[in-house]
Amino acid sequence: MRKIQNNHINGLQILIGVAGLSLGTFVYVIDRPPEATYFIYFSKINVSLYNTFPNVFGVIGNSLPDLLHVFSFILLTAGLLSCQKKCSIIVCISWFSVDFLFEIFQKYNAMPLEIIPNWFKAIPFLENTENYFKQGTFDIADLIAIALGAVVAYVILLTTNNRREIS
Repeated sequence: MRKIQNNHINGLQILIGVAGLSLGTFVYVIDRPPEATYFIYFSKINVSLYNTFPNVFGVIGNSLPDLLHVFSFILLTAGLLSCQKKCSIIVCISWFSVDFLFEIFQKYNAMPLEIIPNWFKAIPFLENTENYFKQGTFDIADLIAIALGAVVAYVILLTTNNRREIS
């Protein structure tokens, strides 16, 4: 194992971020119906395990993806930027704000629906933006999960800032 200089990526933070995204993916693959999940519904192969296993994540699976999304993207971003304390705070607040606004706009969707450009419909992944706001369901538990994910990510950033060992 070798030590990375301060100006390089933090592989440990990136690894933790990827692990969080992987867990979030499992929630969708196992506990969500395929027609309710964009990347599963439009997949060329059947990756859904919905109704194959019991509801593994239970009620926590309703908001766990929100927690894991903000958590993972904070760790990935900070790890790539090799953030220290000030940068970590900025990354956490930025991703918290993005996820928070997307959740709020599921309830108050008039503004985002007005400003989504028509050319989004021609771009993979972005073509689903309109449906996200039209059909998305606002949940206060998701806002709590987003806040918790940002706080937990910040704590992990602080504890892993000096641990930059990779193989």
